Amino acid sequence: MRRDVFQAIADPTRREIIGLIAHQSLNLNTVADNFDISRPAISKHIKILTQCGLLTIRQKGRDRYCEANFKKLSEVSDWVEQYRSFWNNKLDALGDFLDKENAENNKMSPKDKPNEK
Repeated sequence: MRRDVFQAIADPTRREIIGLIAHQSLNLNTVADNFDISRPAISKHIKILTQCGLLTIRQKGRDRYCEANFKKLSEVSDWVEQYRSFWNNKLDALGDFLDKENAENNKMSPKDKPNEK
């Protein structure tokens, strides 16, 4: 089954695994020791992360180490970026509207202002 990076980051356990190996490669047992779920469950998460291209498993002696490969996260960044300008424009327009409303309220004489409680 072909998986994508969005499936990888959709699960909180997988996001935690990504966080663990972000700074150093860890063997599979060390990764599993950080969780209160079964080792087979961790192995399934690692398999998904590997299929998505976020992890590489390297054999070192008798141990297998997880290493991060975060180039695939650029897909998420690109997807988010397309909405960044949309939301920036909307929030800027809201800020302009609120500034205008505030300026108009400050121009009113005290008797014209609505009662504030």
